[in-house]
Amino acid sequence: MARIRRSPHFEDGVFQNPGGPTRTRPSGSARDLAKVYFDKESRARRTPHGDIPVHPTTLADISRPPATGLRVTWMGHSSVLAEIDGHRVLFDPVWGERCSPFPFAGPRRLHPAPLPPAALGPVDVVVISHDHYDHLDLPTIKALAGTDTLFSVPLGVGAHLEHWGVPADRLRELDWHETTKVGGLTLTAAPARHFCGRGLRNTQHTLWASWVVTGGEHRVYHSGDTGYFGGFAEIGAAHGPFDVTMIQVGAYSDFWPDIHMTPEEGVWSHLDLQGGAPAGVLLPIHWGTFNLAPHAWAEPGEWIRDAAEEAGQAVAFPRPGEPFEPAGHLPGEAWWRAVSGPIAHPWRRPRSTDGVTGRSTGDLDLAGER
Repeated sequence: MARIRRSPHFEDGVFQNPGGPTRTRPSGSARDLAKVYFDKESRARRTPHGDIPVHPTTLADISRPPATGLRVTWMGHSSVLAEIDGHRVLFDPVWGERCSPFPFAGPRRLHPAPLPPAALGPVDVVVISHDHYDHLDLPTIKALAGTDTLFSVPLGVGAHLEHWGVPADRLRELDWHETTKVGGLTLTAAPARHFCGRGLRNTQHTLWASWVVTGGEHRVYHSGDTGYFGGFAEIGAAHGPFDVTMIQVGAYSDFWPDIHMTPEEGVWSHLDLQGGAPAGVLLPIHWGTFNLAPHAWAEPGEWIRDAAEEAGQAVAFPRPGEPFEPAGHLPGEAWWRAVSGPIAHPWRRPRSTDGVTGRSTGDLDLAGER
């Protein structure tokens, strides 16, 4: 608490967001929100229409060193294993069946974890972005507490981990702009526009962060959860450009526009981080695994595919558990279409007609193809 009170980002008894006041509770009426969530057609759109294709990751897949020195494996939602210049970093590991305080209620996984935590092999450092249940998972942390890994967390979050059995000497708690060294890696906590809390009484006494991890040859960025704000350009100027950015593009809504990004904003943030021009690879995260917002389950994939194409930005679309090297071949198949209902594309700008039917080339047929 002494460090928290000294933080320049802690004021009036709570941590403050960059860019001024932030709405952290849903706007509009509870009735309007409930109507959206419990509408029969809306509920059908928010879940896949079959089994999500999960890549059968094995320890053999990730045991040999990456040929380029950097390999990334999206495990689903915001959980990512990044192998950087001989080190292994695990971001926001969530292997639990539900992201909830209760084992019997709350958002349930839409696909199984690609492999159990024990099959990951040694991890040098676990990085946590904030303490919400879909990013800080009690059973997963308890499993990792039995290993030798270190934990790098935002200021205040270490109290949760100590309570769950992680020794204090294995914790690195950082305020925004602070750094720590783990082997040959430098980890920096960077600003994000979000909030914290694991209960109805949100005290804002734990910080939230995005993360920069720099190795001898490569740099990566993990957004955690955040709304779009001007700080991305500042982070990029100080620490970029990045070989790969892991950007939150799901669980957005008009009910909470300040704290989660749309896929289009996700592309904007990546470009800001890269100095304003397409560069590196964008990995969309925070979608596909849990049903946390009113939008269609596969909409983030479709939207960011269009937004990135328009910007000329390279995007990786791995199945959960599919390793790839950003400097190598990028997984690009729209794998979600096989298990998704029709997706409207209201964000797509009008295009010229085909000259035969008069139909816009930006329209979408029921199969989800252009």
